[in-house]
Amino acid sequence: MAKAPRRATLEIDGTRLTLARLREFEAKRPVVRLAAAARRRMQASVQAVERAIAQGEVSYGINTGFGAFANRIIPAAKTRKLQLNLIRSHACGTGDPLPPHIVRRMLLLKANALAAGYSGARPVMADMLLALLNADVLPIVPSQGSVGASGDLAPLAHIGLALIGEGEAKRGDDRIEGDAVPAAAGFEPLSPQAKEGLALLNGTQLSLALALEGLFQAERLLDASIVAGALTVEGLAGSHAPFDARIHEASGLPGQQKAAARLRSLLTDSEILRSHEHCERVQDPYAVRCMPQVFGAVEHTLEHARQVLGAAANGVSDNPLIFGADILSGGNFHAEPIGFVSDYLAIAVAELASISERRIDLLDRRVNPNLNMFLATEPGLESGFMMAHVTAAALVSENKTLAHPASVDSLPTSAGQEDHVSMAPWAGRKLLTICANTARVLGIELLAAARAVDAMRPLATTPGLQRVHALVREHVPLRPRDHRLDRDIETLAALVRAGAWSQFIG
Repeated sequence: MAKAPRRATLEIDGTRLTLARLREFEAKRPVVRLAAAARRRMQASVQAVERAIAQGEVSYGINTGFGAFANRIIPAAKTRKLQLNLIRSHACGTGDPLPPHIVRRMLLLKANALAAGYSGARPVMADMLLALLNADVLPIVPSQGSVGASGDLAPLAHIGLALIGEGEAKRGDDRIEGDAVPAAAGFEPLSPQAKEGLALLNGTQLSLALALEGLFQAERLLDASIVAGALTVEGLAGSHAPFDARIHEASGLPGQQKAAARLRSLLTDSEILRSHEHCERVQDPYAVRCMPQVFGAVEHTLEHARQVLGAAANGVSDNPLIFGADILSGGNFHAEPIGFVSDYLAIAVAELASISERRIDLLDRRVNPNLNMFLATEPGLESGFMMAHVTAAALVSENKTLAHPASVDSLPTSAGQEDHVSMAPWAGRKLLTICANTARVLGIELLAAARAVDAMRPLATTPGLQRVHALVREHVPLRPRDHRLDRDIETLAALVRAGAWSQFIG
């Protein structure tokens, strides 16, 4: 009998979890292990906590209460009970459970943050998180209940419940509870020592996991937008002149130059273009002509997000932090940088949907005289893509509301002690809704643009776009008469989410 393929291994040490490694983690699901150097650093931070307790030093969250109870001193004999109470009391999340891939990413990010060795947590805590991850025993974590300051306390507390044998988890389709959760991952329930409950709960791992998901989806959405936009240019018999390299070199903006180059690569050698080179249309509407400018702005947004989130993936968002003999209280748990990035991405992705909806409208309105209105085969008797455009408009309208920044809001909590918060988790959650809506809008555009290119036959589009068109038709066969479109839209939207269109632009 053939042996099962050996899983790849990813070693974490708190410093080297790059975006490339995160992408590999998502794609290959490697076995994750804690580096030896990380073990030594973590153990040294534990010793610093133990010294502080032995010497009677007052340190937040180690021998004091939490939040507004920071001035309450806790006797040394009760410091472990303090940590256990913290996990139990803060496990008050609500709403639908987070998707499994988000929970996996949270486990990885939390273990990596602990591995940096500033949190006063024993190596066994990171080992337990990784054991859950490697066994695919995923804590059930409610999606709501964090304001993104003092960390993502409630969501991380539900992971903490899983470690202490009081939580719930899924392994495949099976739900397990209590002591069965750590047992399923091969370890005894955690008995948290001083600082360990706080080290687990303090942190921005939910905010970061959501923002990273938004970044990865936004990258695929931009690729799909470029492909869909190029196919629409051909369906509209549009001009290629706005994509001339000289125009974009004059802008001085590298993202714009990159977007224009990608469009040019798709729009090379077109029979459709040659058929209308000397037509009377001087300029196309902005939704076509200004694609490099809009796509370039999105590319700049993505680059900013990569820089911030790549740094945050190796950052420590716990409090207090241990530096040798010094235990310092600070505010790295405040997720404002991540909240800003999620809001910024939300605006960028909403714009991809907005300009796509405008291109769908152009396909419907006979900008190209060779096309029937709404791309109907028999206009009047048939409605063609009339209602598909309405669906796109509805999704774009939702996005406009959702793109309002969450990070401009703040509600004080903990009796005013935590008086300014980031709302980063909500920023991330609505970002993912915008991404899902945008994938569907782009699915509609791909469907409509492919139909328009069909209508231009026998004239052929470019070789690159012929391959794009072939992929559309592989999944959605040509049916020129009126038929239900919902399934076609969802099929192409799924391909957008999966990154199927990225292959066409390099």
